[in-house]
Amino acid sequence: MTQLGRLGTGIGWRPEIAEAVEHMPGIDWVEAVSENLCPGHLPESLRRLRERGVTVVPHGVSLGLGGADRPDESRLAALAERAGMLGAPLVTEHIAFVRAGGALTASPSLEAGHLLPVPRTRDALDVLCENVRIAQAALPVPLAVENIAALLCWPGEEMTEGQFLYDLADRTGVRLLIDVANLHTNHVNRGEDPAKALDELPVEAIAYVHVAGGFERDGVWHDSHAHPVPRPVLDILADLASRVTPPGVLLERDENFPAPAVLERELAAIRGTLEEAGATTRVTGAGAAESEPSPEPPASDTTAPALPPPPAAAPGLASTPDPDPGLASAPDPGLAPARQRLALAQAALLSALVAGTPVPEGFDRVRTGVQARALAAKRADVVAKVAAELPELLGDGYRAAFLGYAQGRPMTGGYRRDALDFAEHLLLAGHPRDARTRQRLRDWWLERSGPAPRSQRQTARLARATRRVLLGR
Repeated sequence: MTQLGRLGTGIGWRPEIAEAVEHMPGIDWVEAVSENLCPGHLPESLRRLRERGVTVVPHGVSLGLGGADRPDESRLAALAERAGMLGAPLVTEHIAFVRAGGALTASPSLEAGHLLPVPRTRDALDVLCENVRIAQAALPVPLAVENIAALLCWPGEEMTEGQFLYDLADRTGVRLLIDVANLHTNHVNRGEDPAKALDELPVEAIAYVHVAGGFERDGVWHDSHAHPVPRPVLDILADLASRVTPPGVLLERDENFPAPAVLERELAAIRGTLEEAGATTRVTGAGAAESEPSPEPPASDTTAPALPPPPAAAPGLASTPDPDPGLASAPDPGLAPARQRLALAQAALLSALVAGTPVPEGFDRVRTGVQARALAAKRADVVAKVAAELPELLGDGYRAAFLGYAQGRPMTGGYRRDALDFAEHLLLAGHPRDARTRQRLRDWWLERSGPAPRSQRQTARLARATRRVLLGR
């Protein structure tokens, strides 16, 4: 297992708070969503941070390692490219599925637009382990995978979360990104004890830790990343830090950004929690109380800071070798039945969530409905970000119109395609009713729906618009 080093205290880099992050004291590293970065066009803020020696870690959200299919080669190549562009010491993704259907189920492909939990079964673990090995072989740096928050439980699960994560790390040598806010979410929503999860998982395999806020409504905890970090989440962080010194801890905030001073206070609370838990660890002699190892030699990319290695690996992980790229690239024919069983189960659940089909047997119907509404709301929010002109054009009517469109119309091609399909749906239905607004929406759709910019010649524009309307029908 290739050794990683300490990261320190960091914050999730987002364009909305880029300037504030640059001026925050004590920021050792940042994490950026991989899919939001364009190769060759690194945001100036990230470039300046890297020049100052601040580590930048790409965090993927769309790979779907927990899905039934083998990881998509183009998505893996994109993640690898971001790692190289940033000189990152590692990359991270999620233990989740984000799409289902397709060839394995002979059904239409469906996109969740969000992270969904995998069943903690032997089938799912076997598939996940092979998918992780494939990803490890395709990436130029080590991979760490994150536990996710969930609103619902799979029926017939065979392992606890801690057991599932331990077996995954033991079999693949993958690092763990432990989100303590997600442990709290699963405590509220699924009755799972965070302390038991920490007892069972190999904490010494942790690459770093996420801390984030959320809110509770009608007995359901929503991992919003848009609210202050609550005390119970810091308590779980303290419990983890009393067992092992985490190599890095990062504050996540994705929306509803407060003033920089508020974020700095949250970072100070995180540091204080770690310091207090570390003092307890030193007194009791528990966890990683040994001295720090020597730093690793500098990497070949001199702009990426070298980091000292983490505490000693957990039993069962210390001698785990890095994956053999040759072995990982070849499909395991013995996994085909497990992949198909997992594919059918995930497609049935995702279809119920995004296409209105019946809820599969064994799932809580109320919680499944909550998850379906959460996915639709998330989809509306992200479309409003990637196509900001739509809420501007439609005003207060945007959200209701989009949720009505989304009901029974699953996303199949990503958020930008979803925005175009939504606009086309409105236009074909004769909406908006206001002719001027409808014309502006039509112009917007025509400008973005084709492979080439619109011609400035009126006759060419008319011919193109007519062709597209006919094709749409």
